Amino acid sequence: MAKIGVKKLYYALLTKDDSTEVTYGTPKRIVGLNTVDINPTVQKATAYGDDLPLETTSNITEITISFESVYLPLEDKASLLGHSVVDGAMISKSGDEAPYVAIMFEAQQSGGAVQYEKFLKGKFSETQETFNTKGENLEYTLHSLEGSFVARENDGAWRKTVVSPDTTVAATWYTSV
Repeated sequence: MAKIGVKKLYYALLTKDDSTEVTYGTPKRIVGLNTVDINPTVQKATAYGDDLPLETTSNITEITISFESVYLPLEDKASLLGHSVVDGAMISKSGDEAPYVAIMFEAQQSGGAVQYEKFLKGKFSETQETFNTKGENLEYTLHSLEGSFVARENDGAWRKTVVSPDTTVAATWYTSV
């Protein structure tokens, strides 16, 4: 089915990912999700023999995910980028390290089903910002972040997807990763 909307962006800090367990903090919502772009980096190889392609394989090395939102409070931006907020001001330092996070959102599909997505381990980084003056026609500049997502160490998982017309999925989808 075709996707006809995207909403409800949440993120949760990854607090532990090792051979014993995976744990996350409490998911937090960023209101006003506008777009999500998912771009996997795929390595491909083909083995040739007898002047024919005989084998092919592919491997995902990382997934770049960017999102745009109408709102991105400084506290959330600081959490996602590893910065701090002091007296209402975000302080960005050269040695700041973005934490690993999971993100979650949903996309409405034609026909009534909803595609629920969780990307399980990624780090966001600073992106280009553009500020425009008011002109003859008003334009909005949205907040955007871009992250690189990889597989978890614990189990190799990098994504969870559920497609369902059942609205009960939404009741628990955002309560934990």
